[in-house]
Amino acid sequence: MDATHELTLADFDYALPSELIAQQPLPDRAASRLLHVDGDRLADLHFRDIETLLVAGDVLVFNDTKVIKARLLGRKPSGGKVEVLVERIVEPRRALALVRTSHAPKPGSVFEFGHDLGAPVTAEVLGRQNDFFELRFSDDVLALLDHAGHVPLPPYIHHGDTAEDVARYQTVYAAQPGAVAAPTAGLHFTEALLTRLRAKGVQCVYVTLHVGAGTFQPVRVDRIAEHRMHSEWYSIAPAAANAINAARASGRRIVAIGTTSLRALESAAHEGRVQAGARDTALFITPGFRFQIVDRLITNFHLPKSTLLMLVSAFAGMQTMRRAYAHAVEQRYRFFSYGDASLLERAP
Repeated sequence: MDATHELTLADFDYALPSELIAQQPLPDRAASRLLHVDGDRLADLHFRDIETLLVAGDVLVFNDTKVIKARLLGRKPSGGKVEVLVERIVEPRRALALVRTSHAPKPGSVFEFGHDLGAPVTAEVLGRQNDFFELRFSDDVLALLDHAGHVPLPPYIHHGDTAEDVARYQTVYAAQPGAVAAPTAGLHFTEALLTRLRAKGVQCVYVTLHVGAGTFQPVRVDRIAEHRMHSEWYSIAPAAANAINAARASGRRIVAIGTTSLRALESAAHEGRVQAGARDTALFITPGFRFQIVDRLITNFHLPKSTLLMLVSAFAGMQTMRRAYAHAVEQRYRFFSYGDASLLERAP
């Protein structure tokens, strides 16, 4: 693409038949399909074939965030309905959240949740930060979500959350509570598959990035350069950083499991090395970005005009991803969170 071309939303649009949006997970996590994208070469595989595409010494970097039941259904003291999607728990009784109600709430507004708890838990609106409202709860937020919350399924999944979603909209290695959306590339891995990969000599490393509700927010500007990315918290332990840096120093491949793992690694990159620590990132990756850490990316198929489609286009190349997505539609791959996966090779 001409370097003078200014990227717009139209550059990241594609036609997707609605019936290709996966509404349910497959019975077997690892039974999904896998599209291997290597420049002009596209290979239709199954996810279990990932074993044949990895070699001893490869480092897989997983996001071990755990999805919390972040969607709360409550009411105002007047009886009006209110829906809250907790974005981030700031303190045990304080959180940032998206709020849906008949009228935009003002500071001092009060909501009630968990009426089956005996005395309902209340939340007072303290103020607003861009799209999010700061709420102060009368009890522990996590405890309330565990008891009264719902799995925050993406807006393109059209059924209410079920017991199956509680189990399946979560990776088998989830450990750190805080995400309001699953790192969906990891949903394809089973304990048995991870065991076989380790036995083969593949190294598994874990970082944490708490996926926020902003991941589903549409890009509201036409010129990509004007978009401001939502902020998410991530943490990389010293042992994880050391393992990744040692692998890179010895020429071994770093494979990010999902765009969230990739964003954490590239946010922490400094002169080709990963820096340990915990911080927020608002890194917006678009074509032209210079990747420092990640060599390969396993990821699902992403929404048209989304920041994640921009990220994979930056990683594998815009024309490459256009061909790959056209192929995936033609071959009837399953799209989005409960859908199939792709393995992308980084463009030169």
